[in-house]
Amino acid sequence: MKRILTFILTVSVALTVLTGCGNQNSPSTDNDPAINENPVQNTNEENIQEDNAEKETEAKTETEKAEPIYANQIEDGTYSIEVSSSSSMFRIVDAQLTVKGGEMSAVLTLSGTGYEKLYMGTGEEALADTDDKCIYFVEDSQGKYTYEVPVEALNQDINCAAWSIRKEEWYDRVLVFQSSMIPEDAITESSVPDGMYTAEAALSGGSGRAGIESPVDITAADGTMTATVIWSSSSYEYMIIDGIYYYPVNTTGNSTFEIPVLMDKDIEVTAQTVAMSTPHEVDYTLRFDSATLKSK
Repeated sequence: MKRILTFILTVSVALTVLTGCGNQNSPSTDNDPAINENPVQNTNEENIQEDNAEKETEAKTETEKAEPIYANQIEDGTYSIEVSSSSSMFRIVDAQLTVKGGEMSAVLTLSGTGYEKLYMGTGEEALADTDDKCIYFVEDSQGKYTYEVPVEALNQDINCAAWSIRKEEWYDRVLVFQSSMIPEDAITESSVPDGMYTAEAALSGGSGRAGIESPVDITAADGTMTATVIWSSSSYEYMIIDGIYYYPVNTTGNSTFEIPVLMDKDIEVTAQTVAMSTPHEVDYTLRFDSATLKSK
């Protein structure tokens, strides 16, 4: 009996020792931050981050979807607008857009005073250009630097180089002048209001010897734009666009045609010339630049 009691006591002590070691080797829930994290709170934070990311993506998508808006689409006046910058070091705290006579300009106020001048283009282009094309700052009543810059169009990327006073070098930026703050009733429904305009036009194709006069006169009426195209030769008998024939509107001088056009689109044209030994149809491409559209 004594031996049995001794055996039982020995086993009990051994079990007690083993249990104690197990407790010492087990990770403490009080000291492990991963275990003590609140899973609900963590999930909420992840959801907030995901929501913010989605909102940023949506905002970026909306900006990308916005169509360019040109001066001839906005009523004359001055408007407060938002201008986004590709660099946080070039932060615009105020922008006033002025629209007048088919042209736009904006007075930009920067958060700092580190830039002496701006150039509407890249830094490389600024180095190759003359200094009179640069836009120097004007200090306002609060001591902030302002710059009056031309604006080709809203809702599209515009290159702008900034000259650092301290570093004495150009820094490339990309600006987007947003249309979101302009009242809807100040923007015309038609892309181009009725009237007379001029715009730069480019001709490509053929042998390269033929050309057209540029800028080109354009008439906008009832949502349709018609360009008066004057060739560099008097030998063109007709033009074909989308299967429709157009004939000269003049009898003397270089061949002149009135054709419907769309801005910023490649327009495939076939024109017949009699300048060679026999009449030939030649394929060309016309493109009209809306950024150069100006009211007459």
